[in-house]
Amino acid sequence: MQVAARRANFFAVVEVLSVVAFVAMTATTWLALNSGSDRRGLLPSNLTASLLIGTLVPAMAILVLLGRRMALRRAVEHATGGTSQMHVRLVFIFSIISAIPTLLVVLFASWLFQSGAEFWFSDSSRGLLENANKLARGYYEQTLRDVGYEAAAMAPNAGEYLAAYPVASPQFQSFLSYHVVRRNLNGAAIVQVDRNGEQRTPIIADPDGVAENNRISADWLERMRKNPYVVAAKGRSIVAAAPIDRASGVYLVVTRASDLVSLSQGQRAQNIVQAYEVLTTRARVLQLRFNVALFVLSLVLVGLSVWFALRFADRQVAPLYELVDAARGVGAGNYALRIEGRTGADEIGLLNRAFNRMTAQIDKQTQALLSANGQLHERSVFIEAVLESVTSGIISLDEQGRILLMNSTAQKLLMTPAEELPENMPIAELTPAIAALVEQGSASGIVQYNRGGDLLTLAVKTARDATGHVITFEDITRQLLDQRSAAWSDVARRIAHEIKNPLTPIQLATERLSRRYRKQITDNPELFEDLTRTIIRQVGDLRKMVDEFSSFARLPKPVFRTEDPVALTRQALFLQEVARPDIGFRFSSTPGIGLIACDRHQFGQAMTNVLKNAVEATEAKAKDVEMRAGDTPPSEPYRGAIAVEVVGSGEAILVRVTDNGIGLSQDKERLIEPYVTTRDKGTGLGLAIVNKIVEEHGGEMTFTAAPGGGTTVTMRFANDPLSLESPGTSPARKAEAAQ
Repeated sequence: MQVAARRANFFAVVEVLSVVAFVAMTATTWLALNSGSDRRGLLPSNLTASLLIGTLVPAMAILVLLGRRMALRRAVEHATGGTSQMHVRLVFIFSIISAIPTLLVVLFASWLFQSGAEFWFSDSSRGLLENANKLARGYYEQTLRDVGYEAAAMAPNAGEYLAAYPVASPQFQSFLSYHVVRRNLNGAAIVQVDRNGEQRTPIIADPDGVAENNRISADWLERMRKNPYVVAAKGRSIVAAAPIDRASGVYLVVTRASDLVSLSQGQRAQNIVQAYEVLTTRARVLQLRFNVALFVLSLVLVGLSVWFALRFADRQVAPLYELVDAARGVGAGNYALRIEGRTGADEIGLLNRAFNRMTAQIDKQTQALLSANGQLHERSVFIEAVLESVTSGIISLDEQGRILLMNSTAQKLLMTPAEELPENMPIAELTPAIAALVEQGSASGIVQYNRGGDLLTLAVKTARDATGHVITFEDITRQLLDQRSAAWSDVARRIAHEIKNPLTPIQLATERLSRRYRKQITDNPELFEDLTRTIIRQVGDLRKMVDEFSSFARLPKPVFRTEDPVALTRQALFLQEVARPDIGFRFSSTPGIGLIACDRHQFGQAMTNVLKNAVEATEAKAKDVEMRAGDTPPSEPYRGAIAVEVVGSGEAILVRVTDNGIGLSQDKERLIEPYVTTRDKGTGLGLAIVNKIVEEHGGEMTFTAAPGGGTTVTMRFANDPLSLESPGTSPARKAEAAQ
């Protein structure tokens, strides 16, 4: 024990010294890199190698000591005594074997890199590149001067010939071609520049077809006032110009084709020198990167050696560890456990085979029991899968009416997402209506259930089993709404048909009475006028009501076209803003909402109806505030506010209309039913028509209470209703067609 304690203390001291040495060498390296006036030059080879080795040795020591700690931890987890010493010794041996050669290789590689870097960044290398650059630039400039000299020498001769022969004469053409060939040119041209700067080329000699542009720039004209010629490289040619007669604006332009590589050698050499200068400024950075790479690679090699040593030690003692773990597993009740490791002819293999025979005999005795339990489990899983796959809600009760099982459909119908089902909860606490059916012994029934403010209609069936009762139910709320909607559509169609026919004769007869007998009535003619106007006005109201009946009963099938929903919503909102400046309207939309397929007219009709209802809700709120205040004016006067928001939602868009009006009624589920209205003069068809339009567009409409009072109407429109199953056919329209 004392020897182990002294060894532990020794290695603890070595660990501390290694960490201190690594920190000290790291600080020394940082100071060496940042000291001195020239921070871009190379560091001396001896200094660089010393810093690298001095930092690498303590870092490797830290890795070796870390591997030793890992070996001790693994040995303590599995075994003690000699086994732990095996882990430590293997790690130490492999670490030494990898660390010493790695240090030698790093030292040699660092020295080799420093020698090469000092050679390539020396003054002799820099001078060699600069001389090559000067030579290339000289050749490039001499080539340009040769063409310029030819142009300057040819210009006087051209002037003499022009004085003797016209420019378009065969003699001058022959002269120009002769000099092009004799002076090793590829083209020549006479360019005349008038006082307005316009240029023309009366003659050109271009046997090789290399002349591209014989125009003389204004800069060249300015330069030829002081110089005998101007020359430059253009594309793959050298072009030179010389004056023949400055007063008359006559100039000679010659062209010599030259290899692009020859023309660009000067610039390329200059680029090489500039790149070399940039590389010289980064010499210390490259030196630092190389040494860091050597440092990291060395640590990786030593780390891999430590990892390999740990893996090798694990493999050597793994059979013993496996046997100990297997014995513990059998003691915990795992009789099917087998050792798959070494089962050869050695002692460990003999011990493993004996252990496997023992566990096989024990496992055979428990196999029958496990098989029976497995069958029971499979049946239970199958029953749960069946219950979860059905669309009806299913609840299992015991004799006392407590809930034993409830599938996910029943939880969605009877509970909100935030609620959790308590264990052994009585059915009477969850839904008293269903509990009453069970107590009465009824086989089926229709019950109403309020889930978070939503009134659901459930069709319930009950059956008795050995443990209690099984209840199945379905949500038929939507089905009833569709049936009522279809029935009201038929009623509206009949009412519109019966009322519409006599309206026109009544209106015409009243108008004729007014025109025919208005002057003959001498006794109270104002009353006669009021009565006839009342009849005409009431006939108009009846006609408006009939039109609404017809719109609801026979809503035309939508014609889907690509439209901008944001623009359509803004148009509907603009009409309300103009009509009601006393109400504060606000519009917002999320960016990136694209086009959708919709019926432009029906979309606008739906938005107009919803906005109209919001305006009327604010009016009702204002009247309510005035009635409550009485003669006492409120501290803050009420002002109607309506907010419209268009939001993109995957394959659909959401249009939310929020007002601060009178709010929702208690029976909000019936707001979309025909002829259900909360207004004095409403027909109850506006929201019903909007709901049908939204359903035809593959969406739905919901009502929620707005924070602080008011109502939020959310309309969901599919981006492409035609891609949905049975597009353009809502449940209400299907029920209407069935009638």
